Amino acid sequence: MSNETQQAFVDRVKKSKEDEFLKLSLQRAQTRFRDGRQARSEELGNIEEWKERASQIRRHTIENLDSYLEQFATNVRKLGGHVHFAPTDSDALDYIKKVVKEKDTHSIVKSKSMVSEEMHLNEALEEIGIRMVETDLGEYIIQLAGEKPSHIIVPAIHKNKEQVAELFSKVAGEELPADPEKLTAFARQKLRQEYLKAEVGITGCNFAVAESGSFILVTNEGNARMSTSFPKTHIVIMGMERIVPTWEDLDVVVSLLPRFATGQKITSYVTAFTGPKREEDVDGPEELHVVIVDNGRSEILGTKYQEVLKCIRCGACINVCPVYRHIGGHAYGSVYPGPIGAVLSPLLGEKDEHKELPFASTLCYACSEVCPVKIPLAELLVEHRKDYVDSKKTAWAERIAMKGFGMVMGNQGLYEKAIKAARPLSSPFTKDEYFDKSLPVLKNWTDVKDLPRPAKETFRDWWNKEGKDAGKQ
Repeated sequence: MSNETQQAFVDRVKKSKEDEFLKLSLQRAQTRFRDGRQARSEELGNIEEWKERASQIRRHTIENLDSYLEQFATNVRKLGGHVHFAPTDSDALDYIKKVVKEKDTHSIVKSKSMVSEEMHLNEALEEIGIRMVETDLGEYIIQLAGEKPSHIIVPAIHKNKEQVAELFSKVAGEELPADPEKLTAFARQKLRQEYLKAEVGITGCNFAVAESGSFILVTNEGNARMSTSFPKTHIVIMGMERIVPTWEDLDVVVSLLPRFATGQKITSYVTAFTGPKREEDVDGPEELHVVIVDNGRSEILGTKYQEVLKCIRCGACINVCPVYRHIGGHAYGSVYPGPIGAVLSPLLGEKDEHKELPFASTLCYACSEVCPVKIPLAELLVEHRKDYVDSKKTAWAERIAMKGFGMVMGNQGLYEKAIKAARPLSSPFTKDEYFDKSLPVLKNWTDVKDLPRPAKETFRDWWNKEGKDAGKQ
């Protein structure tokens, strides 16, 4: 990683660690989500069987992605919808801008979509003078704040009620109390006005169903339904991997998604859309556009990272990650935070932009264990680290040190001599049995932890004197 990106990451982490409210909020949220996930998962019976089935569905789908995408697109077109395959985020943006310009659009409402964040859609539309309003409450809050989501499921987790009241007061033109019910009522009233005047509604896509050409939105606020019922044109932005073959397969993954995301049996709204409005329908869009986004995903197919495409965006790995617990989502500098972001972000878009993220992990394997579709996230983080070392982008001093370490560890004679020499050689650099914190070569470690001096007696020496007899007792 370059010194610039590494320092930027360090600066973001430092800023996050100084935010006391953020740390408290993350601890509470992780505990609540964990307890809810455990309780709701137990109701399914053998949760490992469910996870294995979901993993098989997602693996099969990814391995046959081309045929299922073709089946899905064919069915959407049969129903009267339009499908556009976008190889890059720029291509997706060009298509969406073309559609909204043709409709002479001035106002757009958008339901929560991580792919739209990945594409920087809001900024792109603002550049051509089109106003777009986020309708998910959390997304609406951070849009007013000019920020990015800090969590896949709860994007405004880093905001307290006083900060939200301040943001809403600016919109209202008067001071609003820091009362959650009153703030929610204000947002509801304000957003309903936006639904009524919007010409276009944009949503993401939790899952698409290949056999019927349907797509599914899983929400808790009902804003996605409002964003698709009032506007005459509906644009769906879909990551190309967000598909399942059949409704039966959908049942499995939708049963796991809310349980592993927020600890619910099911969300308030699970809505299926199949084509644009028909003559007998009382509401719905007259025109439907589905934009299927690649943006680097196809390059992951057939590689050792292919399993990451199984992700259903539940955020369970984020909710158990000890690193995320201490630094939050913005510190990652990526649309996708936590373990999933640390694996996925370096694979999408600018390949070198997020090379530091795989190192932001304790490798405790909690993320691999909790994943409902059994993505080996910790193992993939290790693979990223291997790739980084193999690319010889590490500092020259580190490469020399690691090469020397490998030579010592691979030779018993050298190893035994090094162990014996470690304590006396460290003497000039230590004080009170700990390494000096001012040593530049060790500063990244000693800034946050004490590094003890090598022990007076090695384990091997102790074992030869006392350990053998102790083991017989």
